Amino acid sequence: MVVSDNVSMFYGAKPEIFDKAADLRENMTEAENVIWEKLKNKKVFKYKFRRQHPVDIFIVDFYCHPLKLVIEIDGGYHLNKEQKEYDDGRTAELVNLGLKDVRFSNKEILNSNRD
Repeated sequence: MVVSDNVSMFYGAKPEIFDKAADLRENMTEAENVIWEKLKNKKVFKYKFRRQHPVDIFIVDFYCHPLKLVIEIDGGYHLNKEQKEYDDGRTAELVNLGLKDVRFSNKEILNSNRD
């Protein structure tokens, strides 16, 4: 099923989420920039990815609507217990929306980029 309307692409995200997403696009981490260089303009995949994309009450690092794929890049703070619990709940919410969620650590991205 291909859904092309913006309501579905953003899963009902409110205007304030869009504002926060715009701020995050201006302040991406080093690891996010590394991944964005590979994803933008369909360089690696033949699908369009969006960065810092609003989805419901969340902002996901990267999103491909045709694949319903979310890619998250996690900094070190994602290792603490409370953040891990939040991330697990967030992933469950994204899955409930019909999305696939893949996570990588900053370390994984930055180390693989040095090869």
